[in-house]
Amino acid sequence: MAVVGLPDLKPGEVVAAWIRPKTGESISAEEIREYCQGKIAHFKIPHYIRIVDTLPLTVTGKIQKFRIREAEMEWRGLGSQTATTA
Repeated sequence: MAVVGLPDLKPGEVVAAWIRPKTGESISAEEIREYCQGKIAHFKIPHYIRIVDTLPLTVTGKIQKFRIREAEMEWRGLGSQTATTA
């Protein structure tokens, strides 16, 4: 699992999570949101959830969160959004 922040006009950032289920298991985005309810603050519950088969890794096995952020922003068309300051 990897969690990153994505730009959003209203709160500034929202949470996006990429989740890779264990082999032979499945899970839905709704199940993840339900599990998070009451366990963590509402603004920490992932706004975007993607179930994936693999996560981008470095040669040493670390998750490349910057690649996840780039892919999510492109897929969701968030490249031109920036947070507004008051």
